Amino acid sequence: MTELSTQPRATFRAMSEGTLEDWRIIRSIAPETPLSASIIDQLRKIGGVPCGFAVDRTTHSLQTATRAERAGRPDDYVLAALLHDIGDILGPANHSEVAGAILRPHLPEDLHWMVKHHGEFQLYHFGHLTGRDRNVRDRHAGHPFYDLTVEFCEEYDQRSFDPDYPTEPIEHFLPLVEDKIR
Repeated sequence: MTELSTQPRATFRAMSEGTLEDWRIIRSIAPETPLSASIIDQLRKIGGVPCGFAVDRTTHSLQTATRAERAGRPDDYVLAALLHDIGDILGPANHSEVAGAILRPHLPEDLHWMVKHHGEFQLYHFGHLTGRDRNVRDRHAGHPFYDLTVEFCEEYDQRSFDPDYPTEPIEHFLPLVEDKIR
C-alpha cells in the first residue's frame, strides 16, 4: 500500500475550493467501483452475519431469487427477490427501507415498494410469536402494491429458509445484477 504522503493529493480544504486538477487526482486514485460489484459484495457479507436461521442470509436471498426465477417471474422481480435483504448489515431494524433506498433507482415503482415494505408484511408469518403485531401490514390495505407484497412474502420470502432446497449460487445471478444495476 502506498503511503498517503507520497500519493498526489487534492489541495483544497473545502470542496468549493476544488479545481479540475484536484478532481482528476481524486478520480485517478479512487476510481469508481461498479455499483453492481458493491451490491454483490453486500449480498455476500450478509451471509456472515449471525442470524440463527437454518440458512445464512445470503443463502436465504439466493433461495428467494431461485424460487422466483423458477416460477417464471420477470428479471426485475428476480432481482428484487435476490437483493431484498441487502440492508441487513447497515440497518437490521429497518433493513427493508435500507434495501429499498439502495434499489430505488434500479427497480420499477411496484417492486421498489415491495422491497421497502416487505419487512412489515413478513411479520404476518411470525410477529405473533415474537410479541409484535402480525397484522401491521394492514395499514397498507388498499395500496396498489399491497397484494404484490403479500404474494412475495407468502410465495418466496417466508419459504426460503430451507437448507435442503436446491438453490442457485451467486454466480448464476451475476449477469442479472450486472445488467440491471449500473
